[in-house]
Amino acid sequence: MRLRQYDNLRTFTIVARHQSLAAAAQELLLTKGALSHQIRNLEQELGFPLFHRHSRGIVLSNRGREILATAEAAFEQIERQAAALKGDVQQTLTIGTTTYFASRWLSSRLMDFIQHHPDIRLRIQPMVKLTNLRQQGVDLAIRWGTGRWTDCRIEKLFSCPAWPSGNITALRAIERVGLEEAFSNFTLLRDHEDSNSWSEWYRRAGLMPTQRSDTLIIPDPNVRVQAVLDGQGVALNDDLVDQEIKDRKLFRLSEIELEQYGYFLAFDNHTTENENVDLFVDWLRSLVT
Repeated sequence: MRLRQYDNLRTFTIVARHQSLAAAAQELLLTKGALSHQIRNLEQELGFPLFHRHSRGIVLSNRGREILATAEAAFEQIERQAAALKGDVQQTLTIGTTTYFASRWLSSRLMDFIQHHPDIRLRIQPMVKLTNLRQQGVDLAIRWGTGRWTDCRIEKLFSCPAWPSGNITALRAIERVGLEEAFSNFTLLRDHEDSNSWSEWYRRAGLMPTQRSDTLIIPDPNVRVQAVLDGQGVALNDDLVDQEIKDRKLFRLSEIELEQYGYFLAFDNHTTENENVDLFVDWLRSLVT
């Protein structure tokens, strides 16, 4: 099969990145109808749907994801080659992570990398949902968790166990009535709906895990820290809140911790070889060894 719809293929990658015809139309300065027509022409030539259409929008099909990964890798290679031929030696390296990790660990160390690699234009992209890296234009992401992810390749950066934190009111409640009774009354702050980290901690602490209705979902970890400070509940945090602990604004509520948690490097499953990513990863490794 000889593909003829290369212009439409490029359009497809932009629509897929946005997962929205309206957003892609705004970027390309086209109408939604024109974009939809291009996508349907491409699907007709390929012989299979690239998206599933729903009343609430579009979602990539399984074959669409495969075509997207291949197309983006090819376009990326073309752009790199064009930049090299043009003599544009400075390339952008985009690192995706939370503002929590960026502000509390990464940013103070970045000048060292910049000084050693002045030809690399470094971009830190704040992210809450660290998924679909290629679609978000991210070369490398840094995630917190247990590393049990299947949507990307994972390499451990460093361990950073999780433990429960609260404000002074929460600490005094534990001192007054004990751990079990106090936690039965706390609002548990979570990062997402299906998170099982609190359940894991309850088991480790020997407390009876229950289906809690008194939970609050706060995806952004910096906002979650502020919510703990404001007395909105208790959260599982790590040693990156060390300054708040020293200032006695936050308190560690138990010595029981989830030691399997830490920070991990996340690579897109379809990432092609990228020397700049390798340089940044080697630099990160040098900081933690």
